[in-house]
Amino acid sequence: MTAVGFLYPGHSAEDDYERIEQMLASDIRLPVVHTDIGEDAHRVDALLTMGEDDRLAAGVEELRLAGAEAVVWACTSGSFVYGWDGAHEQIRNLARAAGMPASSTSFAFAHAIQHLGATRVAVAATYPEDVADYFADFLKSAGTEVTATRGSGIITAAEVGTWGRDEVLELALAGDHPSAEILLLPDTALHTAAYLAELEQVLGKPVLTANQVSVWEALRLAERRVWGDRMGKLFARPT
Repeated sequence: MTAVGFLYPGHSAEDDYERIEQMLASDIRLPVVHTDIGEDAHRVDALLTMGEDDRLAAGVEELRLAGAEAVVWACTSGSFVYGWDGAHEQIRNLARAAGMPASSTSFAFAHAIQHLGATRVAVAATYPEDVADYFADFLKSAGTEVTATRGSGIITAAEVGTWGRDEVLELALAGDHPSAEILLLPDTALHTAAYLAELEQVLGKPVLTANQVSVWEALRLAERRVWGDRMGKLFARPT
C-alpha cells in the first residue's frame, strides 16, 4: 500500500482525488488535507497569501498520520504565481516542514509535459487572463513553448467547482490550438477526472488536468508507477 498526500485549498473539486483513487484501482491511497484558503479569489495578492508557508505547514502533520510518503501542494495558481524561483522555494520549505518529498501542481505540469516528450502546449484556464499569463510564464521557464493561452475570467474556486462536463468540454475546445501537442487545464478547483478519456478523444491529443497531474506527481515522488485506462495518456501503460 502506498499513500501519497495532497494539501488542497478549501473545498471545490477535492472529490476528484477519491474518484481517481477508484479509477486507478490499485493499492494506493490519496488522502487530502484542506488548507485555509483565506480569500477565495483568483487574484495575485490573494493567491500569494493562499500559498504562504505557514498555511501549508499547518496540514502536514495530518498527512504524516495518514501515512503519506510524499506531499503535493494541490493548487496550481497558488504556486506558479510565485514565479519559477519562488515556487521552488515554496516546495523546499514544504518538504522541510513535512519531512517527506514535496512538489506542487505547477511543477507536476512541467514534469508531466517532459514525461510525454512534448514541447508545445496550449493553456485553457478558468482564471482571469492576467493569472493565466503567470502560468504561461512559469511553463516558459520550464522550457515549454506555450502556443496559446485562454483565460475564462472566473474569480472564485467555488464557481469553478460547479462546472460539469459541458463546461469543461467547452473550455477545452475553446482553448486548444492546432500547433499544441498537449492541452492543459490548470485549475485544481475544476472537476476533470471523469472526463479525461472523453477530452482526449474529442481533441485527438493528450490532455493534462490539474488533479490528474497532481496524483501522477505524488506517485512519481513516491517512486510508484500506476496505470489507468481511463486516466489519459499520462497514465497509459507503455506499449
